[in-house]
Amino acid sequence: MQQQQLLQLRSTFFSEALTARGIPITTMLDVSTLDGEKPPEQVDWDCVMSTENDPKSCLYSFDVQPNTKVLAPKSTTQYISLIALNRLRRTDPTKVEPMWHSQYSILKSWFSEESPYSLFQHVGIKGFLVSTLLLDAGNGLFLKGLVVGMMWMMWGLFLYPIVEFGMNRFLVSGLFWSFYGHWSKIAHAAFPLKLLLAQMGWKFAVGKLDALTNFVRDYIVELECQILEEHIPITVGSSRGSDMYEEEEEADEIEAFDSDFESDDDDYD
Repeated sequence: MQQQQLLQLRSTFFSEALTARGIPITTMLDVSTLDGEKPPEQVDWDCVMSTENDPKSCLYSFDVQPNTKVLAPKSTTQYISLIALNRLRRTDPTKVEPMWHSQYSILKSWFSEESPYSLFQHVGIKGFLVSTLLLDAGNGLFLKGLVVGMMWMMWGLFLYPIVEFGMNRFLVSGLFWSFYGHWSKIAHAAFPLKLLLAQMGWKFAVGKLDALTNFVRDYIVELECQILEEHIPITVGSSRGSDMYEEEEEADEIEAFDSDFESDDDDYD
């Protein structure tokens, strides 16, 4: 028995070592489950419209604005606002699945293009460009490159002539050369000091670029939320569109009744 246990233990060590080198072998991590915890399962979703007459609660924001859509795992009532869910997914995806106590694989089920329950199959080409291309391509590198390209374009077309004229006038001005005793110390300083100043300037520029990229990303995330809100179909209850259609029919009936009443008055006159 001892020899058999040693052989099994040695086989387990070999499997872990081969897996670390890229060989597809089942390991202990693949077959182990924590006590009292089940792996999250993929689940379909239900979409409901929260109205003033039928308000819905939200797991994240608690209060849902009227005439907005909420999602819940199918056959449950654990709703979350569609806009709040997408914002949370973009800002901190690690907090999404704990909303349902890690029972469901929400990110893989609802926001993966390979899943049959993906929300992106309803957003069309506009949603594909915003979500897949601008936000997900290269983990944000495409968006940062686009921001840098737009900055260079604006610099070359508009700012460069103005800045060049202003710098030329400033470099030959008396005000600039009156402070020669101050900036000449930096101009003739040792190379390590110049390198340090260059590093500080580079970090400052990169920080400003990241802030600008985050500002643009937040705007695109809000646009993505609007696209999801517009295109995700309602699967439970009456949709807002049907309510608006009924209101329009009622308005048309009232307008037709008024026109008939006016025509009757004209005939009577």
